[in-house]
Amino acid sequence: MKFSKFGQKFTQPTGISQLMDDLGDALKSDQPVNMLGGGNPAKIDAVNELFLETYKALGNDNDTGEANSSAIISMANYSNPQGDAGFIDALVGFFNRHYDWNLTSENIALTNGSQNAFFYLFNLFGGAFTNEQNQSVDKSILLPLTPEYIGYSDVHVEGKHFAAVLPHIDEVTHEGEEGFFKYRVDFEALENLPALKEGRIGAICCSRPTNPTGNVLTDDEMAHLAEIAKRYEIPLIIDNAYGMPFPNIIYSDAQLSWDNNTILCFSLSKIGLPGMRTGIIVADAKVIEAVSAMNAVVNLAPTRFGAAIATPLVNDDRIKQLADNEIKPFYQKQATLAVKLLKDALGDYPLMIHKPEGAIFLWLWFKDLPISTLELYERLKEKGTLIVPSEYFFPGVDVSDYQHAHECIRMSIAADEQTLTDGIRVIGEVVRELYDSAK
Repeated sequence: MKFSKFGQKFTQPTGISQLMDDLGDALKSDQPVNMLGGGNPAKIDAVNELFLETYKALGNDNDTGEANSSAIISMANYSNPQGDAGFIDALVGFFNRHYDWNLTSENIALTNGSQNAFFYLFNLFGGAFTNEQNQSVDKSILLPLTPEYIGYSDVHVEGKHFAAVLPHIDEVTHEGEEGFFKYRVDFEALENLPALKEGRIGAICCSRPTNPTGNVLTDDEMAHLAEIAKRYEIPLIIDNAYGMPFPNIIYSDAQLSWDNNTILCFSLSKIGLPGMRTGIIVADAKVIEAVSAMNAVVNLAPTRFGAAIATPLVNDDRIKQLADNEIKPFYQKQATLAVKLLKDALGDYPLMIHKPEGAIFLWLWFKDLPISTLELYERLKEKGTLIVPSEYFFPGVDVSDYQHAHECIRMSIAADEQTLTDGIRVIGEVVRELYDSAK
């Protein structure tokens, strides 16, 4: 059986497919596995209890107690391709209430998860274009700070259309301790990028907080990126899967901004509903119209189950209270614990930790590691511990001669305390042995 070029692209091995396959195999394994590799959110009791309470309330009319609520009725029907109208109206009210953006329902569309959203957006703004002279131009998505999210890498229908800029790396302290570093945007390299100057960039995109590193671009960095995007008349796409206002896993001082040249992407996954596959796009009405048209072709309409659960929580701000009072403090505590465990396990070895500023991961840099972290990944997997190696997080960059891209790992901190403790113990044992053997 032969597949088209389209089929061959999506059936070849990729970083994201390997990650998801390994996670699935681990869940089916009869042996214990320290799951420190995936992006699944933590199981937080207060979060699960609120979702269960909301779910139970869906089936009953508030007045009669009969199973004929509007939420149940809505789930028995398709929405229009833009998404569930009640949830969109709730989001419009929420964002205008908290940010005064003056949105209307024409500024929001829903998708089946944020991965679905980026498939749409990257193919809308990256790929083959026709310029004013009727000439064909291939445009790329500019990633201003790599490493970046593993799931971006393979979503283009044709080829891999990324341009990316490597970071400045600054050694910093964290809570008064040494042994940390932070990535910053190299704006000089970015603004001198030939693809940008020559009109071969279709959009700028960044995640905030960044997956995989937990880095939070500063407000000044975001303002600079927004100015560059406007100057070149291209949109700035911001991935808020871990950011404000929900799940708000962000510890540094930061503001969330929007205008007609900005595309904000949100998700219900990291507040604890990854199985609902509900993504949210806030953008200019023209972008929302295009996304809705793509929804109609690809999905008919977005799923309504996540919208049914989230609508009452958005209407009365419980979703923000949940993020601020339960989710954010949980991960901040997890990050503190993980840092302590890592320093105990590898305190005398060349470990650097990216300053924890948000998201549900730590990004670990093993300077001058005797093997690549792709090989380290295999050794850890053999010992029942899953992480993700750094090579997969540099779309748009040839990392063959960039040693740093082969010396880092992404480690989830969403696991329970025992799994985190056991997994870091294994990482420490294997990494210490590698350095000791190389002496």
